[in-house]
Amino acid sequence: VEDLRAFLPATIELATAAILFGATIGLILGLTSALMRNSWIDHFARIISLFGVSVPVFWLALLALYIFYAELGWAAGPGRLDVGMTAPPHVTGLYTVDAILAGQWDVFRNAVSHLILPALVLGSYTTGLITRVTRSALLEVLGEDYIRTAHSKGLRSHAVVSRHAFRNAMIPVITVIGFSFGNLLAGTVLTESIFAWPGIGQYAYRASTSLDFPAIMGVSMVIAVIFIFTNLVVDVLYFILDPRLRAS
Repeated sequence: VEDLRAFLPATIELATAAILFGATIGLILGLTSALMRNSWIDHFARIISLFGVSVPVFWLALLALYIFYAELGWAAGPGRLDVGMTAPPHVTGLYTVDAILAGQWDVFRNAVSHLILPALVLGSYTTGLITRVTRSALLEVLGEDYIRTAHSKGLRSHAVVSRHAFRNAMIPVITVIGFSFGNLLAGTVLTESIFAWPGIGQYAYRASTSLDFPAIMGVSMVIAVIFIFTNLVVDVLYFILDPRLRAS
């Protein structure tokens, strides 16, 4: 329990940043791609999504670290903070949150700078996946009869999309986001190893190689709880988004 309390917050912080990036960019690209089908924007979004789901994350992590940290110096190096910088007082274990609570804005800025590159790399696959699912789901909904009826009533296009199409298309997207977040929280061994991120992925890898059975069982239990919780959240969001479930 002490080990998990020490390692899990780092993974939660990284996974949350990665899913926020992946969901935001994926929804924007998928929505734009569906509404501007067969345009250059659609082709660009499809290339980005194909790149995201095809490129191995560990290779992208190594490439990003070499280019943006070693060569250009635009990004912070591995780890959660610069060498020699003291971590904020422990409250949640999330350095960004703890730094805000302590009023240590220099630590907050440093923690965010170290978080950006691994979050972008880790969220690349999620971005591609959400882009593809959003595009296909929205295109399917836009072809339904009730969408044509809404247009025939004189509703503007943005009203039809925002009130009718997008909300119904979000059902499969929410599923993808939920399972993606669960996978990220379960630990990303390669990304955490490349960026020296002390999360549950590294902890699980060390436990398995050293045959630390209590640690392996603890990690397995945490991962099971994470997936059960994310499934519960997804089901609740279904109920909120789909009025047919509330009516039944």
